[in-house]
Amino acid sequence: MHDYKAPEGLLKDRIVLVTGAGSGIGRTAAKTYAAYGATVILLGRTISKLESVYDEIEAAGHPKPAIVPMNLEGAAVKDYEEMAMTIEDNFGRLDGLLHNAGLLGQRTPVELSDPETWARVMQVNAHAPYLMTRALIPLLRQSSDASVIFTSSSVGRKARAYWGAYAISKFALEGLSQLLADELDDERHNVRVNSLNPGATRTNMRAHAYPAENPSDNPTPEDIMPIYLYLMGRDSHGVTGQQLDAQPK
Repeated sequence: MHDYKAPEGLLKDRIVLVTGAGSGIGRTAAKTYAAYGATVILLGRTISKLESVYDEIEAAGHPKPAIVPMNLEGAAVKDYEEMAMTIEDNFGRLDGLLHNAGLLGQRTPVELSDPETWARVMQVNAHAPYLMTRALIPLLRQSSDASVIFTSSSVGRKARAYWGAYAISKFALEGLSQLLADELDDERHNVRVNSLNPGATRTNMRAHAYPAENPSDNPTPEDIMPIYLYLMGRDSHGVTGQQLDAQPK
């Protein structure tokens, strides 16, 4: 799947929501999904960044996207429910959901960690995806072939010292992904759920985590898009409950 060659129009007529769509992997994924025919719902906290992605997609002649400004750090249950109602009113269903937004937080020993920062990271990285997915499940069920992708990390599968709340939040996402894959795998088999570890990628978050690293040593977000396309398209039908990696090991 790392060498997956997506056919033209792979995502034609599909409605796909991408969180953290304003920058990094989320921005690239949103533009890539649009290039393959999806109507992309761009969700993020910085409207100017979302508008920039919107303009690029529209200028390229791809399906007109939608913008949903939302600060996951402060969003409440009603905000997610209102978002779901808006999507239902405009599209009637949801065919794809990429949970990409996240905070790095502090890289420090637990005993020196700041509890407020820890809580912020857990809110954005773990609690927000739970609340969002919970609100969107009815719309995912309306699709004949829906895919949910949770962005994981190597430290969310085997913890390493000093990764703090980021690692713990990714462990939580792995559990949520497996739980939902089991709960949503009914007789229709129309909703699949997987976790995806992007690996070392040339993003701002990676640069903050590894300031001494040469960014050019890592692949770009564009380089890892094949598996993002595979998981979001119909060719991955039946693939669910998996812990996947965007880069070969």
